[in-house]
Amino acid sequence: MKNISLTVNEKVYELTIDENMRLLDILREELGLIGTKEGCSEGECGACTVIMDGHTVNSCMIMGFQADGSNITTIEGLEKDGKLDPVQQAYVEVGAVQCGFCIPGMVLSTKNLLDHNPNPTDEEIREGLSGNLCRCTGYNKMLDATKKARKYREGEE
Repeated sequence: MKNISLTVNEKVYELTIDENMRLLDILREELGLIGTKEGCSEGECGACTVIMDGHTVNSCMIMGFQADGSNITTIEGLEKDGKLDPVQQAYVEVGAVQCGFCIPGMVLSTKNLLDHNPNPTDEEIREGLSGNLCRCTGYNKMLDATKKARKYREGEE
């Protein structure tokens, strides 16, 4: 067993975890944050994407003890006071949400991309979302959602 402290969605948690527990398991099982999905369990699909210390990571590939001291944002942490984050709002408005399985990871990848590059080109958007697979092939709508979110952030919409 190992004691860790991490901040998830701006709330500090002190946990005692089994040393072989993944960050994904901590989020879902210990904290009840089930928006983070488990897809491939191999770091290939991006369904488990979260933002950890300003970078997107596959939470299925991060051991819980590696997250000790980290600041983590999950899909549940984007909405504030009942208002969707601009990225979430853009995904809804352009119809980028299909089956919904990949969407939490896709939205977090989009947010992180725009946090680091407020005005990405189409190629940069594609690269920024490349770690997330969509089984419904909704990539064009996700590109549109990223552009719309960019405009929201710039106050153009």
